[in-house]
Amino acid sequence: MVGLAIVSHSEKLALGVIELAGQMAWDVPMAAAGGTKDGRLGTDPDKITTAINEVFSEDGVIVLFDLGSSYMNTEMSLEFLDDEIREKVIIIDAPIVEGGVAAAIQSSIGKTLSEIKEGLKDLKLGKISE
Repeated sequence: MVGLAIVSHSEKLALGVIELAGQMAWDVPMAAAGGTKDGRLGTDPDKITTAINEVFSEDGVIVLFDLGSSYMNTEMSLEFLDDEIREKVIIIDAPIVEGGVAAAIQSSIGKTLSEIKEGLKDLKLGKISE
């Protein structure tokens, strides 16, 4: 089952997305990486790396993020992952609430990493230049 990591500048927001998505897809592995280590607003590459590792399986991990610097820190955190893990992690350009719920539901019904990415493309916000 594809895991889901939610990266936000706010710990409460990241946990809230996990709570909401968990109401509809309780069996999907999900982890929040919100805020800094000392509880302030911001993001931390170590927290992001930990969240990805917590939910990783051979099926892969979808990462959703809120703002630009959380994307940059997510990219940085990928550098700390083993190659075998990194190649199965996809950062998705979608709103974290709607995207998180949709990704969790799709994972819960057995969709693959690439199928979930394809399923979320209509939610794209243009936060990532591809």
